[in-house]
Amino acid sequence: MTTTDWIIDIALVLIVFRQLREERISKATFIVPIAMITFAAKNYLHGIPTAGNDLVLIAVFTGVGVVFGLFGGLLTRVRTLNGHAHIKATAGAAALWVISMGFRLGFAVWSSHPSGAAHLTKFSAAHDITSGQAWVTALILMAFSEVIVRLSTIGARAWTLSSHTTHEPVREPAGDLDWLIQEARIPSKASR
Repeated sequence: MTTTDWIIDIALVLIVFRQLREERISKATFIVPIAMITFAAKNYLHGIPTAGNDLVLIAVFTGVGVVFGLFGGLLTRVRTLNGHAHIKATAGAAALWVISMGFRLGFAVWSSHPSGAAHLTKFSAAHDITSGQAWVTALILMAFSEVIVRLSTIGARAWTLSSHTTHEPVREPAGDLDWLIQEARIPSKASR
């Protein structure tokens, strides 16, 4: 693995930590992960092998990416605050992201060592996977599908939530007690 490979893989693993703190959805929410995965695809995706069971491998890995992306998007908290959509990755969403991106990084490290390469070669021969490019394509499309499905799920949830929310100005409570009363919907002494 080159230094660039390490940087891309580690950045993809760490990108979810930015969302552990609630943030307002912006263009960067979508552009940064898509740009990173597009850069990776441009550098590593050199065609889609179709011989043997290459397409089956690619379809399985892409499907796994879709599942991880869907659950990652559903486990991300989406809410409106002052008329704007905000997101926050929950522990479950972060764990799914780290597991999937970490798997790809671990696989790349393992397959680049002689013992891992030997096991991968045996597995590929036994299952009619015809080239190393099939593995690269499967892993890249797994990451790409996860990113796209996760962002699409978050975007759809945010759009649905904001389209059902009234756009009246939010009145900020005067103090902590007023906020607590308003949130709990407990009538204050003045209104009794």
